[in-house]
Amino acid sequence: MITVDLSEYGDDFVADPYPYYARLRESGPVHHVRTALGNDVWLIVGHAEARAALADPRLSKAPSTAGRRMLDEDVVGPYLLVLDPPDHTRLRKLVAREFTGRRVEALRPWVRRVTDELIDAVEPKGRADLVDALAFPLPITVICELLGVPAADRDAFRAWSTEIVAPTGGAFETSAVHALSGYLDALIEDKRRSRPADDLLSALLRTRAEDGDRLSAAELRAMAYLLLIAGHETTVNLISGGVRALLAHPDQLAALRADFGLLDGAVEEMLRYDGPVETGTARFAREPVQVGDTVIPAGAAVLVGIAAGDRDPARFPDPDRFDIRRDTTGHLAFGHGIHHCLGAPLARMEGRIAVRALLERFPALALDPSAGPPDWLPGLLMRGVRRLPVTW
Repeated sequence: MITVDLSEYGDDFVADPYPYYARLRESGPVHHVRTALGNDVWLIVGHAEARAALADPRLSKAPSTAGRRMLDEDVVGPYLLVLDPPDHTRLRKLVAREFTGRRVEALRPWVRRVTDELIDAVEPKGRADLVDALAFPLPITVICELLGVPAADRDAFRAWSTEIVAPTGGAFETSAVHALSGYLDALIEDKRRSRPADDLLSALLRTRAEDGDRLSAAELRAMAYLLLIAGHETTVNLISGGVRALLAHPDQLAALRADFGLLDGAVEEMLRYDGPVETGTARFAREPVQVGDTVIPAGAAVLVGIAAGDRDPARFPDPDRFDIRRDTTGHLAFGHGIHHCLGAPLARMEGRIAVRALLERFPALALDPSAGPPDWLPGLLMRGVRRLPVTW
């Protein structure tokens, strides 16, 4: 068995992993790799194989399948991304009762208002870091409002969340998880004692299935943890990555400015071309699983390459070309199967509103030429930059 050490590719891989994924894909759809943190995993890089793996029940999301536990699971409790049916089915059903299209759609006018207010605040300056000015505060404001997190607590939450998904020291530590978990316990208890409110967390406290089933305190904490982090970190990178792609492709930017009827397709292409999730969270082989000509052994950790699969020329012709008119049907940015992203409608809505507002308000929007090289997020989970300096 040949192991590919991704750390040997250095910073070039972090900045632009796609040529490396292409070379791997040329020799097969799955490879045994060593990550920059020294973890040995199987990485799936073909689109068809990645899509199949995302829905394959032989690849468990529960680390206990391989005698392991996720570090954050020990602190916050089991959440949807570390569960298989029937536990996953039960919890997702309970939260899906409240995380509805109606609830999301009702936020649309308010999301546009928040977007306009954020742009108003920086417009006179002529330049800003787009991550700090819009890409972060918009989704964090939206998900915190949706869940009922007080505005005064959002800066602290940002620090915890960022440390969890893209640790500043490189290696994952549980201090931020402990802090966020304790905060959520206090917030949930406060909502339990308060009069009924219309936020999602309060609704989840009250919701019961037809058979009387409801979320336990630990399950509610774990659900809030997942929704808060997944509900904003990915959208931050959708907005910043999407704008970065547009500014790097002036012809596509001009086409979108000329016809906002292309906006929905443009956001889907942003998700496919350089989306916010590079690989899915780990899966574990319940039994030997054959992918292409390779057999992944039982108990092995498996990463499904979302970014790699979405640049597979077997599915998307000329995949390295950014084309907002492309048919992106089947892209993997929100996953596939029973773990398909619950918040996809919310992320799409925020991305469409943010991109259109920026282009409408700033006809001269451009990358700041004095910004220096991008500061890429580390690791294989999130794909994006910490800062995106722009001018207008």
